[in-house]
Amino acid sequence: MSDFEFLFDFGSPTSYLAWTQVPKIEEAYGVRAKYVPILLGAVHKASGNTSPATVAAKNRWMAQDLTRFAARYEVPLTFNPHFPINTLLLMRGATALVDTADFHPYLDAIFRGMWVDGANLNDPNVLGSTVAKTGLDPNSIVQRAQDQATKDRLREVTENAVARGVFGAPTFFVGDEMHFGQDRLDFVRAKLAG
Repeated sequence: MSDFEFLFDFGSPTSYLAWTQVPKIEEAYGVRAKYVPILLGAVHKASGNTSPATVAAKNRWMAQDLTRFAARYEVPLTFNPHFPINTLLLMRGATALVDTADFHPYLDAIFRGMWVDGANLNDPNVLGSTVAKTGLDPNSIVQRAQDQATKDRLREVTENAVARGVFGAPTFFVGDEMHFGQDRLDFVRAKLAG
């Protein structure tokens, strides 16, 4: 049983920032997160939301805000020059691995590849070498990601997220209480603290 849920998409720099903080929250409060891969593009479409990158003024502000939070969290952040990257295969990979020992090494490889190394994860060769650095077999992951059950699971989890009120990533649930954005982690901590 998890104590809180972390819904994320690799294409979201705020999901990356939140991901860097989740282990600290787990340790500080003696809790466990349930990592929930969702497909952000499908969430946006279903909820009528759009990426901040589509609004020029918001996009400029977000770049500054993300830099501020990276400094606060003392984590590296590189704005990926290949953004936006289609995360469908990446999120299917996470979905295929979510209940395995390979899940966290995969998360580390993809989040760092995307938001630290600025890798073009749309390029199959770059994706393969990024994953292989962790000792994982990229061909096996792609094969599992293409499995129909994996595709169906990601679609189902994403639809369930929208039904729960999710409109973007990252989103956190502590019980039924929803918190959107990595800048709302204080509320997650407060709820976990009781």
